[in-house]
Amino acid sequence: MYHAIDPDPPAATRRLSVTPDAFATQMALLAGAGMTPVTAARLGEAWRGEGELPGRPVLVTFDDGYAGVHTYALPVLVSYGFGATLFATTGWLRGRGGQPGGAPGPMLDWPRLAELAAEGVEIGGHTHTHPHLDQLTGPALRAEVRRDAELLGERLGTRPVSFAYPFGHADRRVRREVRAAGWRQALAVGNGLARRRQGPYALERLTVRRRTGPDEFARLVEGRGLLRAYAGDRALTRGYGLVRALRRSTRKAR
Repeated sequence: MYHAIDPDPPAATRRLSVTPDAFATQMALLAGAGMTPVTAARLGEAWRGEGELPGRPVLVTFDDGYAGVHTYALPVLVSYGFGATLFATTGWLRGRGGQPGGAPGPMLDWPRLAELAAEGVEIGGHTHTHPHLDQLTGPALRAEVRRDAELLGERLGTRPVSFAYPFGHADRRVRREVRAAGWRQALAVGNGLARRRQGPYALERLTVRRRTGPDEFARLVEGRGLLRAYAGDRALTRGYGLVRALRRSTRKAR
């Protein structure tokens, strides 16, 4: 799971950004290891028995829709013939239908998003305004998981099928709403390898950060050292889970 690819990102996105050189090195490591990046849609098709995956498949995903994915990541992906999926927060994109003032960094515009799609990058949904979905009421939740599908379908000409939860948060109610909206698979974070037991609406991903060096990256994509690498993330996730559960119970009691 990538976010911004940027040599000099703003402070708000620096921790979850990756330099262009680091991204190129990481893709070279995938190629050298004989891995084949595929899209989330292709994974979903294989899950449902509608196709097969190549040997040593891996998903390369980008959340939010930062401009650097087009500027820096796309040439690298094209050079290797790699598939990838970008999950766009449509309200953050520059141009009609967006309000980029709420975005934490430089974002794609619609023409560049279309260029990514034309080069084989799957464009998926990441809501319209990037809220904590499990904190929304029913109508607001439905609007968030449907509005981006409508905009992406309208502007790109193809209805998107893959979704990623903002902040990785999704309870049973959220997953049910995402499925009802027509999304065929959805990705969380979890910082673990994707396993069949997770189901197609709770697939886990590994976070790649600015401090992720080549040796650590090589270990992570092989599934080694995950507990140590993401121990802090898991502690925060548990804490946030308790806070969100408390907020939900407070709303019900009112």
